[in-house]
Amino acid sequence: MAIVPILRQRGYLIATIQAAMTDREAEGLQDDLMEQASSYRARGVIIDVTALDVMDSFAARTLRTIAHMAQLRGAQTVIVGIQPEVAFAMVQLGLAMEDVHTALDLEEGLTFLDRLLRRD
Repeated sequence: MAIVPILRQRGYLIATIQAAMTDREAEGLQDDLMEQASSYRARGVIIDVTALDVMDSFAARTLRTIAHMAQLRGAQTVIVGIQPEVAFAMVQLGLAMEDVHTALDLEEGLTFLDRLLRRD
């Protein structure tokens, strides 16, 4: 049973993280997303972290890994909803999201994927 709900919409997978995750739960999300991306032939993945008020190094690294794995499978990933305090702490701790797309919120994430994948 998935801790993080994963919805399908227009060829995209949307995972909404609703609370801080343990390392095991983060790994479970990674496995679930990769399995569903393959099963549904997803072209895009959105990970919504709006509810998180803190992100540790393992969670940030797992999100980067998910994005890179999805790209190798032909799907683009966008992380949405990084709160200002979380962004500040991530920068201070050197937790960069290099090579990972980000957007302000879910709506902007969907618009970004549509444009990136030329679905406008």
